[in-house]
Amino acid sequence: MNGAPPPIGWGGIARLGLVQACLGAIVVLTTSTLNRVMVVELGLPALLPGLLVGLHYALQVLRPRMGYGSDVGGRRTPWIVGGMATLALGGFVAAAAVVWMGSQRSAGIALAFVAFALIGVGISAAGTSLLVLLAKRVDEARRAPAATVVWLMMIVGFAVTAGVAGHLLDPYSPARLLAVCGGVSAAAFVVSTLALAGVEGRDGAEPVAPHAVRPAFRAALAEVWAEPAARRFTVFVFVSMLAFSAQDLILEPFAGLVFGYTPGESTQLSGVQHGGVLLGMIAVALAGGPPGRRWLPGWARSLRLWTVGGCLVSGAALAGLVIGGLVGPGWPLRVNVFLLGAANGAFSIAAIASMMRMAGVGRERREGTRMGLWGAAQAIAFGLGGLIGASASDVARWLLGSPASAYASVFFAEALLFVVAARLAWQVVQGGAAEPAARHEGGAGGRAGAGLAVPLAAGIDRR
Repeated sequence: MNGAPPPIGWGGIARLGLVQACLGAIVVLTTSTLNRVMVVELGLPALLPGLLVGLHYALQVLRPRMGYGSDVGGRRTPWIVGGMATLALGGFVAAAAVVWMGSQRSAGIALAFVAFALIGVGISAAGTSLLVLLAKRVDEARRAPAATVVWLMMIVGFAVTAGVAGHLLDPYSPARLLAVCGGVSAAAFVVSTLALAGVEGRDGAEPVAPHAVRPAFRAALAEVWAEPAARRFTVFVFVSMLAFSAQDLILEPFAGLVFGYTPGESTQLSGVQHGGVLLGMIAVALAGGPPGRRWLPGWARSLRLWTVGGCLVSGAALAGLVIGGLVGPGWPLRVNVFLLGAANGAFSIAAIASMMRMAGVGRERREGTRMGLWGAAQAIAFGLGGLIGASASDVARWLLGSPASAYASVFFAEALLFVVAARLAWQVVQGGAAEPAARHEGGAGGRAGAGLAVPLAAGIDRR
């Protein structure tokens, strides 16, 4: 093992999941609560929070640079702590900016752009290095369940923060908003720092030779991009996440305009979809964990199967929405949406587990750069997906004149994207040429490279 520290157990995985939950706690306040206050309480156009959220996604193109920095230093914990500090500061400043908008609108808006820039940088630093640490310290047999645990804890972070903050903000006042957002940001930073203590350990640092040649960031990024598996995986992440996120802003309007759902019913439909996502995540975790090893044949536990299959079933479910748009209220929309959510959850978790495995495939000491590249692709796709999906539905409605036909055309395009994503995922697995190169490099990259002989898949976290 070349002196590598032993893999972390479920306690360590849960602690890293707690860090992800803290990250989610800050993000949910800035992207939902502050969004609502700007639009409802302050009467600002919805374009403003849209631009702010778009900025925080755009700045996540810095993820490869952040990952490269942790590669050079050999430790991930300082980057996670520094990222969480930046994110917490951004969350508090964002709340202060919204409060300031009430009296000095222009100055408050300017400060909000600074705050969301801090949020984007903080997520880039903390999120990238957290995934790398998870990838390097979790045993291969536990990666799918570990990915599920970490992302479920992030969802719990969303839910708990939204519930508690919502209770504390009522009745609303600017002072309460500042106190709640500041308290959540401070608590998230403290809890995440305590949760990280000792997980990586000093032995987890990767030794660097005193006179080792450290290539510049552009050279390191070019080396990673030159790896066929890493390049194809990047394209897969972008295409699959574009299809995944393009449905976010149009599913509820589709249910209202075509199926006559009330606002409450369409919100419940979103809950049905999230329930499906949860089921898909749990299914992959069980298949990849001890229950799967005990009861399922090898092919049924394959991450490749779950990723490619999840993309194909997602495409089939979107094709079902196309038919539903043409059939109308008689279509079993709730069942269709639940199936879409389950397929989305399955391919996402299988993809994250594959990402953890593939981070070490190729040249040594590039794990953070690879993970950052994939994270940047995901962030860009998410930033574009909602915008493209919503605008495409508007354009199609103008051209076709029918809401049902317009939404059906957009869902059909998303289904095709998922088919393309499935093909790309298959190619990542088949691209075994990276394995000999990984062995040649030796060390961690070589050990991970051997994993390419096992069926893989691909994917990414939701938020």
